[in-house]
Amino acid sequence: MSSPPSPSPARWFKLRRTRLGEPCLKTYTLECVDLLRRARVAFQAGRTLKEVFRLTQLEAVVRFLEEHECDFVEALARDLHKPRFETVLLELTVVKNEALHAINNLKKWMKPQHMERNLECFHVILSGVNDLPKVVELKFDHVFFSGNREDGSRIAQAAARTLTPVTLLLSGKNPCYVDQQCEIATTAQRIAWARFQNAGQSLVAPDYVLCHADVKAQLVEALKYYLMQFYGCDPRESCSYGRMVNLELFNRTRDMLWRSGKVVVGGQVIEAEKYIAPTILTEVTETDAIMQKEICGPVISRLMSETSSGSFCANDSILQSLMVALPFGGVGASGMGSYHGRYSFDTFSHRKSCLLRSTRFECVTYLRYPPYEDRNLSLMTWASTVSQKSQGWCQIL
Repeated sequence: MSSPPSPSPARWFKLRRTRLGEPCLKTYTLECVDLLRRARVAFQAGRTLKEVFRLTQLEAVVRFLEEHECDFVEALARDLHKPRFETVLLELTVVKNEALHAINNLKKWMKPQHMERNLECFHVILSGVNDLPKVVELKFDHVFFSGNREDGSRIAQAAARTLTPVTLLLSGKNPCYVDQQCEIATTAQRIAWARFQNAGQSLVAPDYVLCHADVKAQLVEALKYYLMQFYGCDPRESCSYGRMVNLELFNRTRDMLWRSGKVVVGGQVIEAEKYIAPTILTEVTETDAIMQKEICGPVISRLMSETSSGSFCANDSILQSLMVALPFGGVGASGMGSYHGRYSFDTFSHRKSCLLRSTRFECVTYLRYPPYEDRNLSLMTWASTVSQKSQGWCQIL
């Protein structure tokens, strides 16, 4: 049986073109209360439990992205000088693939067990960072937050007050290791693409290189070559190179750049355009400003160190964060939990344990009842203890 037509994406989102510099309309706490109430009503009515409902929502996401592709491309080009290629490939296609992957696998994901909490009716709210803890305290079923560590800590504390489970995707450092056996040309090309696409504004891109000393000079020269190939002699004039999303991020990246290492490529900045040239730093130390915080800008440095990470990609960069079949999340101070594909479904689902017990074995179960006797304890212990030699387990409690 085929599913009914997906609802119009216009019922989900209201697209309104804003003028340059015009602030977004904020969603206030009282509005959030009403949106949460409406979502709970829909959930309690059982609308969100059925496969057909979920499919129509996912199909609406795909239609929304397809129908408004030009709007996204135009808006990002106007605001960030973002190339159409990057918008379509690294913004729209990634989200579309997640939705299509869910459509193709939803029946299988729903089959094994009943999920208490499911994909619900979604509402979009606009709120400042300082207002987020108040919103979280409204008691959601699950809070999914992506941002910096300071804000993530505040969100986690607010969620803890209402015992709300959270998934946190927080910023961190992303090293890239290059040893003496690497094919330097291919390595440099892939690193340069990963670091400088979207003007470096990617928290999964490599932000420093752990480079073997024997190939350092070769790698730096290869990076210079590919930056020239990608963006020409003046990246500011390139239609393939974007701008920083706002002045706050521009100033933060510029300040780190000026207080760290030695510039061997780039370093030019133009505040009025929020432009920072693709930049490579050498002679960076662990105490430099650029090594103390995440880099969300077009700067890459070279350092030797040891690392731990939430995900890993060999012989390339970023791609592990684009695969719908791989879980994506941080480790330690970079967050908790994961998402993508089936892992997103599991994150927003509750695994509910269900034990269906027979009443036919009361002749054995009676051993657990008072008054207690040592003989009964011995029998119960023998029957209930897991064996190291067998996978079987008899539980008669």
